[in-house]
Amino acid sequence: MTVKFKNNDDLKEFRKTLLSKNDPEKISIVVATGTCGIAQGADKVIAEIKKALIEHNLEKDVEIKITGCHGFCQIEPYLTILPQDIFYTNVRPEDIEEIISKTLIEKEIVERLLYHDAKTNSTIIKENDIPFYKKQTRNMLSNNVLITPSCIEDYIGIDGYSALGMVLCDMQPEGVIDEIKNSGLRGRGGAGFPTGFKWDFCRKAESDKKYIVCNADEGDPGAYMNRNLLEGNPHSVLEGMIIGAYAIGASEGIIYIRHEYPLAVKTIEIAMNQMREYGLLGKNILDSGFDFDIRIVPGAGAFVCGEETALIASIEGKKGEPRQRPPFPAQKGIFGKPTNINNVETWANIPLIINNGAEWFSDIGTEGASGTKIFSLVGKINNTGLVEVPLGTTLKEMVYDIGGGIPKGKKFKAIQTGGPSGGCIPENLLSTPIDYKKLAEAGSIMGSGGLVVMDEDICMVDVAKYFLGFLQEESCGKCITCREGIERLLEIVTDITEGKGKMSDIDLLEELGNVVKDASMCGLGQTAPNSVLSTIQYFKDEYIAHIKEKKCPARVCRSLINFNIIEDDCTGCGACKKACPEEAISGEKKLPHAIDQEKCIKCGICYETCKFNAIIKGTGGIT
Repeated sequence: MTVKFKNNDDLKEFRKTLLSKNDPEKISIVVATGTCGIAQGADKVIAEIKKALIEHNLEKDVEIKITGCHGFCQIEPYLTILPQDIFYTNVRPEDIEEIISKTLIEKEIVERLLYHDAKTNSTIIKENDIPFYKKQTRNMLSNNVLITPSCIEDYIGIDGYSALGMVLCDMQPEGVIDEIKNSGLRGRGGAGFPTGFKWDFCRKAESDKKYIVCNADEGDPGAYMNRNLLEGNPHSVLEGMIIGAYAIGASEGIIYIRHEYPLAVKTIEIAMNQMREYGLLGKNILDSGFDFDIRIVPGAGAFVCGEETALIASIEGKKGEPRQRPPFPAQKGIFGKPTNINNVETWANIPLIINNGAEWFSDIGTEGASGTKIFSLVGKINNTGLVEVPLGTTLKEMVYDIGGGIPKGKKFKAIQTGGPSGGCIPENLLSTPIDYKKLAEAGSIMGSGGLVVMDEDICMVDVAKYFLGFLQEESCGKCITCREGIERLLEIVTDITEGKGKMSDIDLLEELGNVVKDASMCGLGQTAPNSVLSTIQYFKDEYIAHIKEKKCPARVCRSLINFNIIEDDCTGCGACKKACPEEAISGEKKLPHAIDQEKCIKCGICYETCKFNAIIKGTGGIT
């Protein structure tokens, strides 16, 4: 039966009881099952583990611990055997019998399932010894390994809700805000506004009701930091929200979350129900006289709803579009009441700061950029996954020391930070530290933490076109500079990729881009031109090649590509002819074939089909 905590002493006593029951010698199989793990088959691995343990009569001796993602998505599904701390990667259901019989029963290691470090040509047994993790400082993500997200007892057992108990029993709201101010924590959602000052503005606003909001509307392509935290350690976010509500004087909290995150929603709902059962959410929390509850509001599926005022409109049931500020949400937010909005990662930092102190947090990172930040490292990189590092870590360390470099020996070309609203940073600026000021100087932004790595096969003009297209579709259309400006930018860049550009277009793109940045009402429009402006700044030669020579140096832009068959190399096998969807290839069997350029749609299927390297991919008329 669940114990309802009447006060903080009850919570402390319960934690002691949990710790006394811990058996450090008990064998556990820890399996990561975030959305990424399940997509790779982690649920099937768990089912096979349960079956094998029963067959070997080990179901009472071995615990299966189902956790959130540990961050290294590239090698999922993976599992850890404790207390030996043996880490197995890319595990399939058919591997389980060998793991149980050899590792659990015969005490042997299955070498082929260990992580293989290509640089040293060696295998690594322990998870934390893998280079991907070595340069990280995992303050938030480390607990994903220790807890089952659906088990509040796991969280309490690792000092969960101790920060809440300290705040409600020993601290005044003003003292909590001062601690957050002194820590130097800045919002992790993109704008980077100092969190403590934001809370202070909302606390000082006079009203009979106040709201706090967790912005979990994570819309950047390739970014999934918030999803991971909510799936793997929801209580850290919820505890942070309660502490923030107490400091501000809010009675109601809202988690605004993307409807594409069903597992995260389910995990949060379970966590909140458990909190209510234990008396950690609702009326008179820990006998402090403080009442606070949280509800979930599904997102509208619009990228612009990540902007605070658009998010508020969506919560109110209105069209998700921004409004002019002031008044700011801290003064007039949801239903006209003072509202404080922080994102998932910001809330997850709050218990850490309270437990460890403002000085501990401010000592991590750099001046003006304290603490750690979680990034999703994706694209043309060997080690994709979630990376938590101190702010100030360089882009080069992210790409090569943690990310393991570029696959297949390709050359690095650029890294985009800040999602669709960010800029593309070239190789000669890889020494740039990741902090708000330095990224801005390089023509990009921190954003919510997406890092997209690009190799030599990427066309930077096409990259600008892709992100402009995304933002043009996601613009709410309220202000003319954003609505019309992004569309015109996209038209010009599209013309360039199709060989219809003029040299004057480059100057026009820069002029129009700066107008859109300066005159748009919200952050979407103000940052939308970053991709085109940064690619012009650092990769102008590619724009010139597209315009002057009608070439795409990376051979990506379809309108500037042609496919031709080399007669001397063609065996007349007919494979390309059969594969062509437009019947653009002609020729007799065992005789050289030819491609009709008028019919060719440049899909590249023939190029991929030919086994004799007889078809070549050219650009700008060069073959």
